[in-house]
Amino acid sequence: MGRESVQLIQSFGNKMDIKDITVKFAEPSEAKYAELIVRLIYESALQRGTGIAKRTPEYIAQKINSGKSVVALHGDRLVGFSYIESWGHGDFVATSGLIVDPEYRHLGLAGAIKAKTFELARLRFPFAKLFSITTSLPVMKLNSKMGYKPVTFSELTDDEEFWRGCEGCRNYDILQRNNRRMCLCTGMLYDPKQPLSPDERPNPYVMKMKNSIKKIFHLK
Repeated sequence: MGRESVQLIQSFGNKMDIKDITVKFAEPSEAKYAELIVRLIYESALQRGTGIAKRTPEYIAQKINSGKSVVALHGDRLVGFSYIESWGHGDFVATSGLIVDPEYRHLGLAGAIKAKTFELARLRFPFAKLFSITTSLPVMKLNSKMGYKPVTFSELTDDEEFWRGCEGCRNYDILQRNNRRMCLCTGMLYDPKQPLSPDERPNPYVMKMKNSIKKIFHLK
């Protein structure tokens, strides 16, 4: 057994804490993790049984090199990731690709990565609306806590390049069939000009239930 494996086992045996993990803005040197990130994103989608737009290592590396991503590191091991992208001439910013290594889940790491990604988006694009499209209940929960609200796709960016990114998703035919008005994903939006109070924030379980109903009827 290698030293890295022994250290990992010891960390978990000692009830590893999220404080053992560094969540930070990614640096160009961390583009070396691009292939691993792509694999983690793909495997997570398979486990959840959800569609997801395909990413390439080159695409992920570009996000890291351009200062638009966040990494979570346990020593030299990458254990989490997310990135941002601007659309519509900077009027909208999407947060995407949030992933946590399965061995590091249930530590609150996804929330820490989401918060850092939110911070990055607000620093880079302080006047932009932040949005996310997702079928993931944990992501809906995190978005709701940060003040996102569910919206129709018509309230999101109309940038054609963004929507072309959905072509790699297995549910793309549903999006096309509905003239890009809706899909199995839930659209969520944070408007810096109209932040929601805690009492106004949506219930993610209700959003997930609506997604389940969509799935049953395939939005026909």
